[in-house]
Amino acid sequence: MLQIGPYVFDNPLVLAPMAGVTDAVYRKLCRQQGAAYTLAEMVASKKALWVSKKSATRHVDINDPEPRAVQLIGTDAQELAEAATWQESQGAQIIDLNMGCPAKKVCTVAAGSALMGEPDKVKQIFTALVEAVSTPVTVKIRTGTDADNKNALQIALLAQECGLAAVTIHGRTRAEKFQGQAEYGTIKTVKQALSIPVIANGDICSPEQAQFVLEYTGADGIMIGRASQGYPWIFREINHYLKHNEKLPGAALTEFYQTIQAHLIGLYALYGSEHGARIARKHLGWYTQNLSQLLAPTECTQLRRDFNQLQTATEQQQQIIDFFEQALHTSNLCIPLANR
Repeated sequence: MLQIGPYVFDNPLVLAPMAGVTDAVYRKLCRQQGAAYTLAEMVASKKALWVSKKSATRHVDINDPEPRAVQLIGTDAQELAEAATWQESQGAQIIDLNMGCPAKKVCTVAAGSALMGEPDKVKQIFTALVEAVSTPVTVKIRTGTDADNKNALQIALLAQECGLAAVTIHGRTRAEKFQGQAEYGTIKTVKQALSIPVIANGDICSPEQAQFVLEYTGADGIMIGRASQGYPWIFREINHYLKHNEKLPGAALTEFYQTIQAHLIGLYALYGSEHGARIARKHLGWYTQNLSQLLAPTECTQLRRDFNQLQTATEQQQQIIDFFEQALHTSNLCIPLANR
């Protein structure tokens, strides 16, 4: 059973924080499909950026189901402590520290996974965060900086020593970014050494893989990231498989239709029609990749291309209606009469 601080979850599935992806709209969709809890996009610890236009949609949303979790990124212990205190005052109930992002612009300033190479600084940050807030503090890390410097166990033990409530480990080093295959041996080693919860992350894209990772590592939970893009039903399918050892059918055409509509409406409301329409394009692209399981790939590609040319929210919404109404009509005509 996954538990972080006072929060006990009814399943072990966590939505990973993904910059530019896991806004309040996305988190809601994944919750509805079975994510136990979700993390918001990473927020910079620098005070000057707290109220920036970009950060405005990344702070804790008081309308999110509890526990509301926020991820911070930074390198200065005091700045991070102040940011955590402010986020807690805004309603955050779990503070997560980003030590897993391998992006160049993040690592260039020694933040994200670059911190893996500075254990002394990490200890200072852990201590400052735990002392600053009363909410649980967690951290997401990688296996190390590179293949010759895998120190996830050292960092995880520091986290436990300093009073953190949980550790999430992505099964790659900073140098690997998202290349190759994630390895879970390091996660297993860390789990065997820690008494606080350990959450496994990396390449968990199917119910079978989720079950394997949980059983192999002994982890308390698994974190799903890229596999949920354009397919929030991954949480529903994994949960069912873990409970019943059988696979659910994939999402139906009507579910894609309804979910995409709800996603678009949410984006327009959160960001405004113009900016929301721009953000909608990448999400629609992910949906069409998964939609190709139900429709001809050429149809899905054309939908994506046409959608990307549209400039307004109204045009986007109408295209989705026209496309799916036609697709549903055609699929219904293809069903033998005896089966209708």
